[in-house]
Amino acid sequence: MIEDSKLGYRKEILDDFEFGNGKVLHNVEVEYTTRGTPKYDEEGNITNAIIYCHRFNGNCLSIGDLHQLVGPESMLSDYNFFYISITSLGFPESCSPSTTELKYDFPKYSIKDCVNFKRKFLAETFGMNKILGILGVGIGGYEAYTWACEYPEEMEFVIIGNSSFKTDGYRYITSKALDYIIDSSDAYLGTIYTEHLSKIMFSINSMIYSQYFSKRAFQKFTREELDIFMDNFVDEGSYTDIYDFRYRNLAILDYDVEDKLPNIKAKTLIVGASEDIYYSPEFDVYPLKDKIENIEIHIFDAQNFVYNYDYSQFVNLFREFLEEFKK
Repeated sequence: MIEDSKLGYRKEILDDFEFGNGKVLHNVEVEYTTRGTPKYDEEGNITNAIIYCHRFNGNCLSIGDLHQLVGPESMLSDYNFFYISITSLGFPESCSPSTTELKYDFPKYSIKDCVNFKRKFLAETFGMNKILGILGVGIGGYEAYTWACEYPEEMEFVIIGNSSFKTDGYRYITSKALDYIIDSSDAYLGTIYTEHLSKIMFSINSMIYSQYFSKRAFQKFTREELDIFMDNFVDEGSYTDIYDFRYRNLAILDYDVEDKLPNIKAKTLIVGASEDIYYSPEFDVYPLKDKIENIEIHIFDAQNFVYNYDYSQFVNLFREFLEEFKK
């Protein structure tokens, strides 16, 4: 195990990982972090583990964004859950095209591969084949939906925020356009990471920024404010490797678990945002009422949402939902 006490992450090495397409990688790195203290049953199994699945531009340390919900000073601290946050397959802190230096020769992966990557890690590192629950945000929600659909007996609850059960419509067009931009560059298949590739990523992050706020919030900002927020967002994404990004984007393009949603047995809480541009309550939340049996839905007002995440308004919602799962 590799550990960085200052940053709070740890790394394990899996002997191998087999993708759904049959490709196998060896000596696979997995970065993760934990919060809280595990509890065990009489057979030595951890009983209070919640798996956090991070958003598109995050990693395992993104669980820090949820400090109001999972931090030691949070109102939920007395619930004594054991949170495990794992940097997903394809992200540079874990096994990815950039860190393996395979670049465009990295095996193409799916969202289900991302789930199986975490499942194998949990089994080998913690001896876990079942978990208490999953908390997924954005693309992390894709993993949560997939996990609950494909392996419905492995968790008791699922909490998903600002996400969807498939890539279609506006999202599909956006991801397809981004892939076209990357594919149009001859530099993508080169042996050197050129400045041209960095400029492409700059343009891509500028496009992604257009989906960042609610429609009403965008209208409230002045041009000067929009420029500041956009510069900050693009700067944050300026270190994203184009190969990591493309493989992640391709996994999103193929994502669709709509037909499998009735498989979900876990108690499910879906949290969405009003007027969201990328994840619409109309198309991505309300249709779930007829597809998942044991579901609760909460839509919050996102029109005043700005750059920093504020989860304080969810504390009571989470507390009430999680009450029955206290160990």
